[in-house]
Amino acid sequence: MVVKKIAKEKKENEKTPSKKLSEAEFEKIVVDFADKGSTSEKIGELLRKQGIHPKEHGKKISKILKEKNKYENPDVKNVAEKLSGVLKHMEKNHQDKRAMRDKDRIFAHLRKLKMHFKIR
Repeated sequence: MVVKKIAKEKKENEKTPSKKLSEAEFEKIVVDFADKGSTSEKIGELLRKQGIHPKEHGKKISKILKEKNKYENPDVKNVAEKLSGVLKHMEKNHQDKRAMRDKDRIFAHLRKLKMHFKIR
């Protein structure tokens, strides 16, 4: 009985109440996270950890980033990071045939995404 009560108190303490921010403050925080290199998904996670819920502010994070010209499509960014990892691996392991094939496959995928989203 006592153990359940302690566990319940811990859960209640872990929940952080949502912070009330103005629209300008919310946008400033989002842009700051974007400047540090976070994608819109990561920004949402970071805000929720701080107790700030984006739904309360009425604007999507990706729309804020598009208005401020800070938006980078997360799909393209993730595939580009994957390609850079494979290229780094290829520098050390020239004979890795599987990595050669993966490099070509990932590069083609990145090119298709860039064509789809019209990114240079």
